Amino acid sequence: MENKLQITPVDKWFINPLKEFISNSVMGGITLFIAAVIAVIMANSPWSDWYLNLWKYKIAITLNGNTFLDYDIQHWINDGLVAVFFFVLGLELKREMVAGQLSGLKNATLPIIVGVSGMVFPAMIFLLLNGTSSEASTGWGIPMACDIAFILGVLYLLGDKVPASVKIFFTAFGIVDDLGAILIIALFYTDQISYVHLIIGLSFFLVLILANKLGVRNTLFYAVVGILGVWVPFLLSGIHATIAAVLVAFTIPVSTKISEQGFLNKIKKFSIRLNDANTTDTSAVTKEQLHILGEMKTLTKHAMTPLQRLEHDLHPVVSFIVMPLFALANAGVVFTLDLDSLLANNIFTGIVFGLIIGKFLGIFGVTAILVKLKMAKLPRNMTLRHLFGISILSGIGFTMCLFITGLAYNDDVHIAQAKLGIFTASILAGILGYIILKTGPAKKIITKNT
Repeated sequence: MENKLQITPVDKWFINPLKEFISNSVMGGITLFIAAVIAVIMANSPWSDWYLNLWKYKIAITLNGNTFLDYDIQHWINDGLVAVFFFVLGLELKREMVAGQLSGLKNATLPIIVGVSGMVFPAMIFLLLNGTSSEASTGWGIPMACDIAFILGVLYLLGDKVPASVKIFFTAFGIVDDLGAILIIALFYTDQISYVHLIIGLSFFLVLILANKLGVRNTLFYAVVGILGVWVPFLLSGIHATIAAVLVAFTIPVSTKISEQGFLNKIKKFSIRLNDANTTDTSAVTKEQLHILGEMKTLTKHAMTPLQRLEHDLHPVVSFIVMPLFALANAGVVFTLDLDSLLANNIFTGIVFGLIIGKFLGIFGVTAILVKLKMAKLPRNMTLRHLFGISILSGIGFTMCLFITGLAYNDDVHIAQAKLGIFTASILAGILGYIILKTGPAKKIITKNT
């Protein structure tokens, strides 16, 4: 009885349910969706002016009478807070490249091909409808990216209807999709560049790479140098600051300080010492026990890679703080456009067709051709319906599409047309994809391991 973990009423009714809520991958997507709905409601309510103007309120840093980084709240969120999202995305990319679905040519080939084709086809459809020289054409990058968090949320809601291999396959090419979006932002949605600030940022980036090679594992060091030395100069350089977040993520160490067997051997010794240590008649531990527990805590920290530790710690921050705030600041589209204004150009239709038809052609079409030609194999238990369903679901492009919209357009009408296109396509893709994966038996097209 004495070995049983004591659960207090606070644990039972508050702490444990909260931990379960935060750790549930579906909840992040649901929270993001709720934030988006609130943004739309507020933007079309009697409080619309207050709500929209709230994000235009400026916040600046002042030192010795000099003003620095004078930006509005929306800019701070999109260039600052969202950098945390891109940092975690960079951590995921590095982990997948080092020891995941993208670690090696055999594992990475199909996800890379599918990820790239799933971006190229939507862009082609958008440009086909909008041309290459009009003001509307600058939005070609909007329908290229899918929203991994939302789509994984839908897949997890489907439970056993979708095998784990399908979720892994989607995550692999979805990460390639995100990497492609990052490169598109860096190469095509960048303002005039200040090379002085860029060189400063890249210099500190090299410092972080050197620190990694020298074995520096203190995450606070990477945070301070990453923010002050890389992120701020990139912000001032004209290159979107979120790129700095991805670069810093790639410098985070991905090795442990102690091997798995070494950890097990030492933790056994600590357990013996803890068992033999002097005890008290109360629930309080002795100084000797406290010292041993502290050593065990340090040892456990050394058994985890800094990259995975940061990724684990920051995921709840991104899911329940960063992305909901981003949605609140960016999803508030005012429904004042009539049908003629909405269709005055092909921004709306280009995004809808790009996300739904383009993603389908790029993912389902290209994958089916490669499998048919025996140039690639799909994971075990993936069926034609699974492939069809995730190809449609990939038309959910909420977060990254909204982000690129803010970079592509300055005109309020164009932004409103784009946001309505993103909402329409994401809702249609979510409903259709869910129905396809939820209903009916599926015919297996491959049953062998990749």
